[in-house]
Amino acid sequence: MDRESRFIYFYFWIFGLINNVLYVVILSAAADIVGPNLPKSLVLLADILPAFLIKLVAPFFIHKIGYRHRVWSLILLSCLGMFLVSFRKLSICLTGIVLASLSSGFGEVTFLQLTHIYKQTGLNGWSSGTGGAGLAGSGVYMLFTSVLKVPVRISLLVFSVLPFGFLLYFKLDHSKHDHVNENDDYQPFLNFEEMNPDEEPASQGVYSMAKRNTTSKFAHHFVKTCSRLNKLILPFMLPLTTVYLFEYLINQAVSPTMLFPLDQKGMPFFFHKYRDIYVTYGTLYQLGVFISRSTASWFRMRKLYFLSVLQGINFVLTIFQSWDYILKTPWPIMALIFYEGFLGGASYVNTFLNILEKLPPEEREFGLGSVSIADSFGVLIAAVIGLALEPALCKHQVADNRPWCTLE
Repeated sequence: MDRESRFIYFYFWIFGLINNVLYVVILSAAADIVGPNLPKSLVLLADILPAFLIKLVAPFFIHKIGYRHRVWSLILLSCLGMFLVSFRKLSICLTGIVLASLSSGFGEVTFLQLTHIYKQTGLNGWSSGTGGAGLAGSGVYMLFTSVLKVPVRISLLVFSVLPFGFLLYFKLDHSKHDHVNENDDYQPFLNFEEMNPDEEPASQGVYSMAKRNTTSKFAHHFVKTCSRLNKLILPFMLPLTTVYLFEYLINQAVSPTMLFPLDQKGMPFFFHKYRDIYVTYGTLYQLGVFISRSTASWFRMRKLYFLSVLQGINFVLTIFQSWDYILKTPWPIMALIFYEGFLGGASYVNTFLNILEKLPPEEREFGLGSVSIADSFGVLIAAVIGLALEPALCKHQVADNRPWCTLE
């Protein structure tokens, strides 16, 4: 790897870290935000629905917004969002989560599209950085709150300064973002100008602006975009959606109920409260994600549906554990959570590597930006199901004389 490639890898690693770390911290703090009486999926829903919606509509407008303007909006939304999350009042906190979620979804689309220019080096850096965000976010939050006993609100406030790291974007070569060579085989993302063959071609940019946006043009644009999206569903989007559905059902609905009595022998020394078990699960999950996303270029997994099946098996195993209390020690469960994270990270990075390998150059930017809808959709479904699943599991445990899910 030459010097320029190392810098590109490093920059995208930082972008991935910052873009995802706030999302992870918020999920790690779910038990502290809503307490033991509300389902943790409420936080997951607020943390994923805005991101999903912005990804869903992005293919129809994002080509009109320059990268530098996107980056400034990411900084503003993220900083303000985390500032509001640190408030004690639940409604203000949820508002902050929504803002941070919008930033996360918009940032993922933005930087994944940039990997079209920087190819696998940028994608590897981004994927590893997002994995590192999980480990750093959950690990630092656990360190602050469970080990160092820093108040939850102060711990959350510390993360509000991280988005300024997005300013590294301005160290990239912007000439590559503002235009493409007319001999290049790459076409601008959602180019309006190609929709009317009788119109004189306008100057080409990575995101060209339409001079006239008539109703018929928009209809043609909408139909064409939906057609392009449809071609991505089976090979890329469906397997990624199912993996994320199963893993976030585990993380936010089942794992809060996979608890153990704190006074039994063999428990980890840092399990002082039941919420410490939940936070530890989150950290182990993110460790697995980080390792798999950082090593995908060495160990490629091209059969994406196989990863979906394995994650589905993990979900079934955790349901059995929560319902019947089969294992009486947390250590095997902690190993399973780590493995679950490993599969989730592998599915994410290998999906986008498959896009780079299989899609023609003129479709890659669209594919990279659009397939990111899939993971958010899976998480969104998990959040909705989790609103009912976690209370049902907890209710059964209380009836089974295991009331730990109702305690802090």
